[in-house]
Amino acid sequence: MTVKRIVANMLTAEPGLAKPFYGSIFDMHPVMDHGWIQTYAAEGDPAGPQLGFASEGGSGTPVPDLSIEVDDLEAVLRKVRAAGLPIEYGPVEEPWGVRRFFLRDPFGRLVNVLAHGR
Repeated sequence: MTVKRIVANMLTAEPGLAKPFYGSIFDMHPVMDHGWIQTYAAEGDPAGPQLGFASEGGSGTPVPDLSIEVDDLEAVLRKVRAAGLPIEYGPVEEPWGVRRFFLRDPFGRLVNVLAHGR
C-alpha cells in the first residue's frame, strides 16, 4: 500500500472564497470543484501540496480534517479492522468516483481514506 496524496481540509460555508486568496497569493490552482468542495494544488506534482475547502464532507458527512488517498484501500481497511479501530463512515463507493471510509486518528481528527476508481 502506498500513500498517493494527503489533503488538509477546511470547513467553510463558501468554498469559492479560497480562490482569490490561495490562487492570487500562493499561485495555487483548482484541481477539483464539486461545488461543496474545492481542492487547490501547487503547480507541478499533482500529488504535491493541496488544500481542500468544503461546506460538507460529501454524501451528508462532516468535513474530514485530512483526506489520505491510497493505492490499495482494501489493504488499509484490513489494517484498520485488525487494529480494532472503529470506522465512522463507509466503506462506500461515492458517485464522484472514489471508494472511501472515515476513521479518527489518536488525536480525534476525522480522516477520510480514499482510493480513486479502479
